[in-house]
Amino acid sequence: MQSVVSQVREAAGDMSAGIKLYGTAVQGAMESAGTLTVGDGSSANGGRAAGLVAVALGQFAEGTEADLAFLPLRASNSANGAVEATNAYITGNLEQAWNAQRQAMLAPDVTALLQAARDRAAQR
Repeated sequence: MQSVVSQVREAAGDMSAGIKLYGTAVQGAMESAGTLTVGDGSSANGGRAAGLVAVALGQFAEGTEADLAFLPLRASNSANGAVEATNAYITGNLEQAWNAQRQAMLAPDVTALLQAARDRAAQR
């Protein structure tokens, strides 16, 4: 059991690392995309520089942010739930095992996780 759980946790860690690399790559692509000046280019007249590709990449990243955060969190919750349920079965506490399994099956709420990440990023 412990071997399987450690493999799941390792895979979740790799997933998190891949997601960070994805974020870095998207950010780099957004910064490297060309710009298009809207208006006469002066900030006094409301002109601003915005790359169409950068805007599209930013909107895509924003739209998939919750899905990306969900994946490693779900894997972690599932592994933790399996450990808790197994330990409860070993001690003979079937109700506690059932509760651990039920909790592990619930979809994690990524809202708080994303807000904490935004808060940390804003402090930098």
